[in-house]
Amino acid sequence: MHRPVLALALAAALSLPFPSARAQQRFPSSAGELLVETVAGGLEHPWGLAFLPDGRMLVTERPGRLRIASGDGTLSRPLTGVPNVAGRGQGGLLDVALDPKFAENRLIYLSFSEPRVGGNGTSVARGRLNANGTGLENVAVIFRQMPAINSTLHFGSRLVFDRTGALFVTVGDRYSERDQAQNPGNHLGKIIRIRPEGGTPADNPKKPGWQPEIWSIGHRNVQGAALHPDTGQLWTAEHGARGGDEVNTPKAGLNYGWPVITYGVDYSGAKIGEGTAKSGMEQPLFYWDPSIAPSGATFYTGSIWPAWRNSLFVGALAGQMLIRLSTSGETVSGEERLLTTLGERIRDVRQGPDGYLYLLSDDAKGKVLRLRPAR
Repeated sequence: MHRPVLALALAAALSLPFPSARAQQRFPSSAGELLVETVAGGLEHPWGLAFLPDGRMLVTERPGRLRIASGDGTLSRPLTGVPNVAGRGQGGLLDVALDPKFAENRLIYLSFSEPRVGGNGTSVARGRLNANGTGLENVAVIFRQMPAINSTLHFGSRLVFDRTGALFVTVGDRYSERDQAQNPGNHLGKIIRIRPEGGTPADNPKKPGWQPEIWSIGHRNVQGAALHPDTGQLWTAEHGARGGDEVNTPKAGLNYGWPVITYGVDYSGAKIGEGTAKSGMEQPLFYWDPSIAPSGATFYTGSIWPAWRNSLFVGALAGQMLIRLSTSGETVSGEERLLTTLGERIRDVRQGPDGYLYLLSDDAKGKVLRLRPAR
């Protein structure tokens, strides 16, 4: 079979039927008219999405449920074995990721707000999807953000494997403890990098006074993260306060400034920190003012929209839209705002195995949405 024919056959095999023609909406874009379809509904504040090798989707619900969504809209019962969560405020069951060797080991990773003595904190657990796909086995916590804080805010948290097999974990500053984002002796407001079984990779920065799991410091609340498809560099989308949402490329041992430097102000309108720049602190690649509340991020690598290849797509909660950032190397060269009348808080965005984009709407009756050309 010739390669183009093979590609079409694979796309057809992965493009399972979708149930809800009733829920189709059309939107303009630089690449032609777009169609948004509902794949699955009835999800309570869905937060994270990951595709299984057969094209089905693992979806987290913030109250603490993990489900499998099929292409025909069917939702599984909640999987067993999911850790207990502190499901209040911004807390709950957050991101989900498959092990890079999932086809061999069936390991799944979950980030969640874990109830603890003295409060709660972002934790990461991993477990093995059982043979019939109804639950997780041998579940163990492999990372705990320390210290525990009595707060319902700013947990992060995205999970991204790098090309060495190490796992990036984004963790928030817990809001009330924002000054601790500058303290490398704890895990508040940091990018974390761990081994898949837990513990510290040998090539972490390990600077004096730094906790060994820390990759970079000075972050507020990173809820979007993805690897650049060409360079393998981590890119993140980070909540600012009132203004100052940022796109960064966090590098080992560097300081990204929060809350000493920021392009935003406090919710009261008061100044935060010392200004927008300071020696020894990194500048964002891009920032939004006013805020869009970015959550979820993915680089587009498919062939459906060739002009959008290597664009970074970011969901917007407050903005209720999808952002496309054109990239060139480590620069953002343009912004396109999509689905601006959709009326949905977009919590996560992922590229599916069929080359289309899939979105999660953050709502008490949340949905998995598929974005495709209208033609």
